Amino acid sequence: MARLKDKYIQEVIPAMKKLRGYRNVMQVPRMVKVVVNMGINSTVEKDVVKTLVRDLATITGQMPVVCLARKSIANFKLREGMPVGAMVTLRGARMYEFFDRLVNTVLPRLRDFRGVSPKGFDGRGNYTLGMREQTVFPEIVADEIKKVQGMHITIVTTAAADDEARDFLRLMGMPFAAVGTDTK
Repeated sequence: MARLKDKYIQEVIPAMKKLRGYRNVMQVPRMVKVVVNMGINSTVEKDVVKTLVRDLATITGQMPVVCLARKSIANFKLREGMPVGAMVTLRGARMYEFFDRLVNTVLPRLRDFRGVSPKGFDGRGNYTLGMREQTVFPEIVADEIKKVQGMHITIVTTAAADDEARDFLRLMGMPFAAVGTDTK
């Protein structure tokens, strides 16, 4: 069993029951999936797209799906069928392993890190954070990078409200910044 899933069962469920007054274990929020999305500039060459997809696969441990443009847009120099992004949906053990690496390894490696912004919630208990480059992940060798690329990481929970999800993610180990501090 993943270390973080064991923590969820042993520590988070009792803490959330005490904090929120839940009577049933099924009322406690849980992570459903983690979606990692990387937008790809349409003007890059095919070999760069392949290396970005390979980097995303290395980071997540799962092969990403390449998203193609549905329509041609002349102003963006975009044609139908060109790659515009890549995404991975993680569930189960891979989801817990990725979240564990994100919280305990990747986020502390960020320069001047004081916590993630508590403003990344969508109103339904899901949290999204952005990374400026893929080199903060220890699996990526910085010398082999052809293009620095950012990504969005969305954590989907069963929480009904943002404050409930914030309490849940804080107990899971997400380092939120104090309210009122400026995080970029």
